[in-house]
Amino acid sequence: MLLQALVAVRDLSRLHDIAAVLIRYGFGDLVARMGLNHALERAGQVLHHTSEHTHLPAPMRVRQALEELGPTFVKLGQVLATRVDLFEPEWIAEFGRLQDNAPPVPYAELCQQLQEDLGAPPESLFASFDRVPLAAASIAQVHRARLEDGSEVIVKVRRPGIRPVIEADLRWMMRLAELAESESPELRSFRPKEVVRQFSLSLRRELDFAVECRNAEHIALNFADYSEQADTKPDSPLIVIPRVYWQWTGERVCVQEYIDGIPGRRLDTVDQAGLDRKILARRGAQAVLKMIVEDGFFHADPHPGNVFYLPDNRIAFIDFGMVGRLTEERREQLIRLLLGLVRHEPKRVLDVLLDWTGDGAQDETGLTLEIETFLDQYHGVALKQLRIGAMLSDMVAILRQHQLMLPSDMAILVKAFISLEGMGRELDPDFDIAGEAMPMLEHALRARYTPAALTKRGWRAVTEALTLISGLPHDLSRLLRAARRGRLEIHIEIAHLKHVGNQLDGAVNRLSVGLIVAALIIGSSIVMTVPDTLKIFGLPFFGLTGIICAAIGGLWLLLSIWRSNRADRE
Repeated sequence: MLLQALVAVRDLSRLHDIAAVLIRYGFGDLVARMGLNHALERAGQVLHHTSEHTHLPAPMRVRQALEELGPTFVKLGQVLATRVDLFEPEWIAEFGRLQDNAPPVPYAELCQQLQEDLGAPPESLFASFDRVPLAAASIAQVHRARLEDGSEVIVKVRRPGIRPVIEADLRWMMRLAELAESESPELRSFRPKEVVRQFSLSLRRELDFAVECRNAEHIALNFADYSEQADTKPDSPLIVIPRVYWQWTGERVCVQEYIDGIPGRRLDTVDQAGLDRKILARRGAQAVLKMIVEDGFFHADPHPGNVFYLPDNRIAFIDFGMVGRLTEERREQLIRLLLGLVRHEPKRVLDVLLDWTGDGAQDETGLTLEIETFLDQYHGVALKQLRIGAMLSDMVAILRQHQLMLPSDMAILVKAFISLEGMGRELDPDFDIAGEAMPMLEHALRARYTPAALTKRGWRAVTEALTLISGLPHDLSRLLRAARRGRLEIHIEIAHLKHVGNQLDGAVNRLSVGLIVAALIIGSSIVMTVPDTLKIFGLPFFGLTGIICAAIGGLWLLLSIWRSNRADRE
């Protein structure tokens, strides 16, 4: 595996940088166990094992190492912050501190790419264009501009040359994940290959700004008929999603409506503007719950940096690079889980968790007992005192103890719920997310059993059955054709069959050795009685040799039986 990794000579200097940073932050043992020292030495590069940060806690060291490794690893840390099913709260909190900030690219280095993507110099397309960026991150930076009709917009530009750098990092991430999974039992439980695979898909989508804009329009369409606008003007929607200007939008650049509002972190400005924090908390929660429960397409990172507060207590969401998608089945499971948590129904909660984690539960009885004990803590607690975010965190901690891993879409969802409740409580300390969620959950559950919904699901099932039946003759024809040509193969896989075969093979081997040992003993005893033969130490040479071989075989046989019994006991 290392030899395959060394083939990528163009990425070798990057591997040296990664290993050096890991060593500097006190992870030299990990570098050694993964074989990176040996790989770099063979390539003529030497690492100096000096650690400067061993006095810091491990989560902090990992976060600082990710920051130093650059944009790809910062993004990885932000994704890991959603994996509450894999990491303890102190790790999640540290990953959550990763800030996607970077020095801006000088306009002189940006203008050529920007002109190629827009089709003309920005100064000729816009009434005004600010060359000084409004904000800069690791992947892109944002400039403010104004259209000829006076509309204020932002121009988001991808950093020149960032894709090759990220692709190189992703290649090494996957190789490091493969090494970690094969060489380190401690890291294997974190499923590094699966995490990197999901992260690579997410990051490549995030590199394409057209995908982000399509996500924004999808969510805007879902909110097109959103009601509850009693205290807003008809032309002022309650939930604002920036408009996309598609004539100037593509993979490396996008132009969107400029949101002139109060950033979610500036709560002091919210008070000065006379906005109602309680209304903002309630409306923000209802909007996110609608995305999750009703639409199945939601903003996966609803933190204060992606939220703006507008006059009339309206809310704007920005940055749709990371979104979550839920199938109808997943939404039903989520509804059953949350209702089970709020109503203290452990059986319902356990059924959903087992559906999510598959057949990985080694101790289902122990898991059931822990879930029941966990829910007993909230028995009799008033609805407004329930903290769904805290309940989900405790529930995920139980899964971690049983080494169960949530599907990636569910892990993002749990993190979104925790972030949503935290943001709501920052706005309003008395924020009651359970009270906001219950009516929507009950309505969604009832909607699944209306005559129209039942008819729709029934017709879908009938259609699928008819499709299966109509394709049956063709499938049987292919099966018979394969049988006539001698190409029909039947594979039967029985769990633990290989282990049983190995045990039988070992038993046969021991039996064979036992027969050989018995034959040697009998044959040597006969040879011992033969007179006038070659002798050593006064004993027949061939007879003595046979006895010694029989003794060695007997000792091996005893040792083999002892080791086999010990392995069975373990």
